Amino acid sequence: MLSGAAARAYVCADPVDMRKSIDGLSALVEPVFSADPFSGHWFVFLSKSRNKVKILYWDRHGFALWYKRLERGRFPKPDELVQRGLSLGELTAFLEGIDLTRTRRLASVNVTRIS
Repeated sequence: MLSGAAARAYVCADPVDMRKSIDGLSALVEPVFSADPFSGHWFVFLSKSRNKVKILYWDRHGFALWYKRLERGRFPKPDELVQRGLSLGELTAFLEGIDLTRTRRLASVNVTRIS
């Protein structure tokens, strides 16, 4: 499940039928996210009850599909996460049930040289 540092995770705002597999989910990427399914980014789909999640991504050799079902509880609402992509660290926190709308992130530092 390793991916490049530039990879982002994008969360679908609407619930998705969890019976969909790689072909069905990859067909949703372009219309839902306006993105290329072969981009290397991770595309996150939640069930209506938000107790199941599927993550689709391309890993140079083919599509990979990751699935998790919670035995108790629900994943946080994705409403505000849909506005922006998540870092893979933020995705990990989301999958642990952390509500990212209540956290703050450090500002990025852009550098041009080392002195």
